[in-house]
Amino acid sequence: MNRRSFLQIASLAAAGSVAAPGQQNAALTGLGAQYAGEPAGHHIPDPPLPARPNVIWIFGDQFRAQALSQNGDPNSRTPSLARAEINGVSFTNHLSGFPLCCPFRGSLLTSRYPHQCVPGHEYPLPEGQKTIADVFNEHGYHTAYFGKWHLGGWHERNGRAAFFITDPNRRGGFQEWIGYENNNSQWDCWVHGGSGKNAFHYRLPGYETDALTDLLIKYLKDRAEDEKNGKGKPFFAVLSVQPPHDPNVAPESFMANYDPAKIILRENVAKASHVIERARRELAGYYAQIENLDWNYGRVIKTLEDTGLLQNTHVLFFADHGDMQGSHGMFRKTNPFEESIRTPMILSGGLPTYDSWRMGRFPVLSNHVDIAPTTLGLCGIKKPDWMLGTDYSHYRISKPAAGPEPDSAYLQLVIPSGHPDSINTPYRGIVTKDGWKLVCFENICWLMFNLNEDPYEEVNLAQNNKYIVERRRLLSRLKQWVADTGDQFSLPAD
Repeated sequence: MNRRSFLQIASLAAAGSVAAPGQQNAALTGLGAQYAGEPAGHHIPDPPLPARPNVIWIFGDQFRAQALSQNGDPNSRTPSLARAEINGVSFTNHLSGFPLCCPFRGSLLTSRYPHQCVPGHEYPLPEGQKTIADVFNEHGYHTAYFGKWHLGGWHERNGRAAFFITDPNRRGGFQEWIGYENNNSQWDCWVHGGSGKNAFHYRLPGYETDALTDLLIKYLKDRAEDEKNGKGKPFFAVLSVQPPHDPNVAPESFMANYDPAKIILRENVAKASHVIERARRELAGYYAQIENLDWNYGRVIKTLEDTGLLQNTHVLFFADHGDMQGSHGMFRKTNPFEESIRTPMILSGGLPTYDSWRMGRFPVLSNHVDIAPTTLGLCGIKKPDWMLGTDYSHYRISKPAAGPEPDSAYLQLVIPSGHPDSINTPYRGIVTKDGWKLVCFENICWLMFNLNEDPYEEVNLAQNNKYIVERRRLLSRLKQWVADTGDQFSLPAD
């Protein structure tokens, strides 16, 4: 065949003219008889999968989305999560609507907003409040939780939270629960669980993230063994670790990879010498913790592969909130700046190439209340009426959307924590799908950014009347969020 004949055939195929097998063979006769005819063999059915998929949550504390290597951070090493994103779906606009541990966790488990559930630091999950674990239990799943809980309501002024034993009836409905209330000491982490004569409380061996991952891995091997013995049930499991949280320390093999003097700071880190020095020192340990968490994530995926569970298991990776690490001269969380509210959201697992599970990066503006409905949607379970978030599972699996998507996401600081390096004035705000952010103190417009052209939030437009039309539009939408959620907050008139 000459080049002209080949191009003619290729152009016919590209134009859709080569549709039916017979037509295709006729069009390709110029290639020779060896390219004609039916397939030289036969196709057998794919191995059947269980009707209901498993699902795992893995999340850390203070892991900002900007710190992923695939998001362009030159310091970060996250190869396992980069692989997960390639094999799965990433929501690039995911955020934490209340960037503080306890309120986030309350919203995560219930799909209810903090003022309806857990309004501040050291507030408990309300007694009798249903969680996503209850929903999975009702649908025949085995449910398990490993790690940081921080929903027992213990006040650390009264003693170390690692020695607070959460009431077995207040552990969110999980059938298996090994956790701790709070613990800011990664090399001295205590966990408890069980009840009555079966209660236990012990110190984890070694580094927290490694040891908690060991517990999840054992759980997965047990589930695989049950499956092998004909006793298998679908499962929902949670791994909640405190790193990358201050104090920013990790095992030596990871700490050795980061030199504070060589850390490349974000463009909006304040130029004050004390801020730069602190940011470099803390970020070195922060990135070491992230690399360690990434490594442990990889261990979980390897276990799923080795046990044959991966092909039918969704794995969601996210965080409760981010960390400022010197941006705008600030540290830690609770504020509505991007470094504090933007977190990873990676939906992976399975064999997406063959099972119609979608892959790619999507600018989904998902919030903390959306994680539970999306997780249920991945398993074909409709969210209950008491859940308020949006099911975004159709971005991962091929199915119609469960309903319309919100045009914005709601931000809150209901009850300030009073911690140093925190915003200690209540606020409400929104981030819109078209790239704007507005945040208000009571009766005052505080922050307003066009994130499309100002991603580092260096140009505050909140009090610039050149943008009064835009401000009024955003303020009107924010007022609607307050009203729709039954919130109580005095917003400015204009």
